[in-house]
Amino acid sequence: MTAVVTNAAVLRDLARALEAGPGALQAGAPPSVGRLVSELRARGSTLAEPACVRCGRSGVPLTSSSEGGACSSCRRRQLAAACSRCGGVKPVAGRDDAGRALCAACAPRPRRACSACGEVRVIARRARDGDGDLCDRCYLGPIATCGSCGRAKPCNFVAQGRAICRSCSPRRQLSCAHCARTRAPCVQWSEGPVCEPCYRAALARRGRCGGCGTERRLVSPPGPAAERCASCAGVDPLAACRHCGIEDRLYANGCCVRCSLATRARELIGAPGGPLEAIHGAIVAAPQPYSAQNWLRSAASAKILAGLAAEGGPVTHEVLDASVPRQAVDFLRHLLVANGVLEPRDEGLVRLERWIGAKLETVDDADRRRLLASYARWRLLHRARRRSAASPPGLTPIAHAKTYLNSAIAFLAFLAERGRDLAECSQADVDAWAAESPGAHEARDFLDWALDRKLLAGVVLAGRAQRQGTALDDDTRWATLGRLLHDEDLELTDRVAGCLVLLYGQQLTRIVAITRDQLSIDDEVAHLQLGSTSIEIPEPLRGLLARLAREGRRYVGIGSPATPWLFPGLSPGRPLGASHLGERLRRLNIPTMAGRRSALLHLGARLPPAVLADLLGITASTAVRWVSSAGGDWTTYAAQVVSDQVIANPVE
Repeated sequence: MTAVVTNAAVLRDLARALEAGPGALQAGAPPSVGRLVSELRARGSTLAEPACVRCGRSGVPLTSSSEGGACSSCRRRQLAAACSRCGGVKPVAGRDDAGRALCAACAPRPRRACSACGEVRVIARRARDGDGDLCDRCYLGPIATCGSCGRAKPCNFVAQGRAICRSCSPRRQLSCAHCARTRAPCVQWSEGPVCEPCYRAALARRGRCGGCGTERRLVSPPGPAAERCASCAGVDPLAACRHCGIEDRLYANGCCVRCSLATRARELIGAPGGPLEAIHGAIVAAPQPYSAQNWLRSAASAKILAGLAAEGGPVTHEVLDASVPRQAVDFLRHLLVANGVLEPRDEGLVRLERWIGAKLETVDDADRRRLLASYARWRLLHRARRRSAASPPGLTPIAHAKTYLNSAIAFLAFLAERGRDLAECSQADVDAWAAESPGAHEARDFLDWALDRKLLAGVVLAGRAQRQGTALDDDTRWATLGRLLHDEDLELTDRVAGCLVLLYGQQLTRIVAITRDQLSIDDEVAHLQLGSTSIEIPEPLRGLLARLAREGRRYVGIGSPATPWLFPGLSPGRPLGASHLGERLRRLNIPTMAGRRSALLHLGARLPPAVLADLLGITASTAVRWVSSAGGDWTTYAAQVVSDQVIANPVE
């Protein structure tokens, strides 16, 4: 007893507990009885060690309850009550000013100065092991592999062996204080839990304050009827970036998404003033900062960029050529070129050169390989380089060159099977090739080159027969044009591109290459230069073009600077891909090939070849072919001009 009873209060508690009988020794509660039982057991007693009636733990102080002795955790659960704020029945962690119960999530926690940021905030981890207090914003938790998403991130429940990051943690469902819907709360404000949509709406609710008259975020009274700013209402701002001070949604560590993006980009690029400094500014200026954050976190191209920055060496095309995967390298290369870190390079031409080298290695015969190398160098690559010099940067077509070289390799192999070389090739051999080989006409380019070089003589290979193909009927074309011109639910890019196909017969490869310099717009008239002569664009297409030039596409690549393209793509500094644009139009049930034929037949029936070629930027032979197919000539053009003049200036 002397070892247990240390003061009069303990003696009173012990006496009160033992008045109920010897059962108190079995319950082991209150703590003074538990200590008495421990002393008796130490002196040889056979009494059982007291344990919590709910969880079964022993060796901890127990509290008397109707069920028996309970540990502190179980006792709190026994006394759980409905939280006055969230309504959940949970252990009571505190009480509000009116004395009503509050759970641990809703109860105000003590605030102290954080050892990391220095601000007085709620402490999430108390000082230990020489480290100071960390507030709820600075404490991230231990890094572990999340059992749900598999990423190495700050996780909860790491010690229990079931690590889960905050993003994957299940969230409780509560009634929103603003909309009254049962949703996962995004933030806890004075009026109660607020769901994500209401949180975003509150942060975006700006207007002229009824108190100070300034344009601020309105917070009082809470909800859509707010009329006063935080300063006039005498409350803390809902959310304000600790770096730039803007009242906006916080992204990480008390900073807005733009400031967080600048910090992460600086960590990736390195110290200011390096060779990649222009990339830092381009990333921070991204029009969609949340997309830029996702790119920095998970994109393969961002990992390659981080590796280049860490190495600190010169950034060259050759360094990128050694990196993989190709798609990520291509995106990063476009980013570096668009922001002046790398000199522009025609990637199509470079890949064609590499492909030709690899393809020639597959030819076993040395004489044939030398002949094909000469053809590739002086015909295919020479033509590709001339087109590269005349085409917009990086838009050199290379598919035909690959087809021609494959066909030349197959043709020489065909001759070898017949026991002949190129100099011995006869018209009979060419006819046999044309009869037996699918796509035989593709070898005509190689034979023309060989004839020019006098490597053979007296042979002719017919080219591919021109097939007109189907065209949209006029009713379908005009109905589709009406939908594109007036349906506001369609993407603006698709509407303008579709109109250029159906009205002016433009190829998709030429549409995506249109620059802003080709478009001239004033208050009443718009001109678009597709050929040597500009075309006056009437309404309502003029209005659509003006909107596209003013607003641009909604989505552009991360790090894209100001672009000259009217149809910019997702790669920085690059236009939209023609194949991608074609797929977008097909999803709208717009057949681009048939629509282009219909437009050219319509124009060919009304314009002479020379005018058609000047306006649309097509060759004279192509214009003649379309005019001939449409049955048009100069006579019908002159008649149409006279008719238009009569309508414009009728005779009195």
